Amino acid sequence: MTPSARLQAAIEMLDWIIAAARDNGASADNIAKKFFKERRYAGSGDRRAIRELVYAAIRRWGDRPESGRQAMLGLITEQPELRELFGGSQYGPAAIDADEPVTSGAQIPDWLTSRFASLIDEPEKIALFDRAPLHIRVNGQRSTDLEVRSAWPEATALALPHSYELPAGTQLEDKILFQEGAIEIQDLGSQAIAFAGAASKPTLVLDLCAGAGGKSLALAAMLPSDSKIIAADTDRGRLSRIDPRKRRASARNIETILLAPGQELESLAYLRAGCDMVLVDAPCSGTGTWRRNPELRWRMTPKRLEHTTELQQRLMDLGSEMVKPGGRLVYAVCSLLDVEGGNQTERFLDRHPGWREISIDLPIGRPYRRGLLLSPYHDGTDGFYFTCLEKL
Repeated sequence: MTPSARLQAAIEMLDWIIAAARDNGASADNIAKKFFKERRYAGSGDRRAIRELVYAAIRRWGDRPESGRQAMLGLITEQPELRELFGGSQYGPAAIDADEPVTSGAQIPDWLTSRFASLIDEPEKIALFDRAPLHIRVNGQRSTDLEVRSAWPEATALALPHSYELPAGTQLEDKILFQEGAIEIQDLGSQAIAFAGAASKPTLVLDLCAGAGGKSLALAAMLPSDSKIIAADTDRGRLSRIDPRKRRASARNIETILLAPGQELESLAYLRAGCDMVLVDAPCSGTGTWRRNPELRWRMTPKRLEHTTELQQRLMDLGSEMVKPGGRLVYAVCSLLDVEGGNQTERFLDRHPGWREISIDLPIGRPYRRGLLLSPYHDGTDGFYFTCLEKL
């Protein structure tokens, strides 16, 4: 493909991504896979160049552009070499009109800028767009740290036990140790949340928003084999991914339960006041994962954020009903916004006077508003806020 044809393909892919962000459709990564599957003529070099153009635009614009073309036109100021590719050549984008609209603005939407936790200053915000590292967790039930370090001598030990960083781009899925469940790909921040949840050695755990089971698997590896972890979610597709993962990891103490949206309490009634620990890894804005999913900025609106925080409150209240006296509730969001973090903890404690904050002792993170804050700049992790609360 010519450079102009690559640019046109990037514009077309951006149009798909913009529409999906507006309509709450597929992720940018999934769209890219489908896009290239329909264009098998694009070689590996073409695909790499197109993706680089697409993600340059996604990372640059905080507000959702009107179109892929406008987004690319906006990049010309910073990448002037793009201008000559808008020449109207075959398979390339049309020539630029003098009065053509162009995307402009900051990397972070104006309406979000003031909502970040007070610890998140300008260097912190810039780091939200760095390339995310590759973190792994060694599964002690299937291997040892020594065996993993022997397989990947370039691995760097991280702050938590059994956690390592590998060079970006390291291929793992085709390796025997990965296939046998010796390691899991998991950001250090997610590992930290599971580590905090496992600290009290709970026997019965409810992972209320389990998704694909990353934190359930981490908890299973950290807790005794006679513990029981119930992974619950309303998303059948995501929950179905747990079974093959737990078999690979030999996590026999995980059970799954599919919840009906709005009827979660009925499905979980048998656990009421019976859990030693409930993890609420709640749906959120995803501001802490912009390094991996920068198009999330294009999906979030003030109205959606309001609905999300209402859901978070409901999930905290629901989770708290499952905790027995002396048990714990761990609330976590991959967000750096106060409205989803510290505000939620303080409001929960106002609504539930029979609870108290428990100090979280970890080698990473910063104490913040009755919880702990992790960020890419300070900790090298995805951005997280989480808290540990005890039922009196």
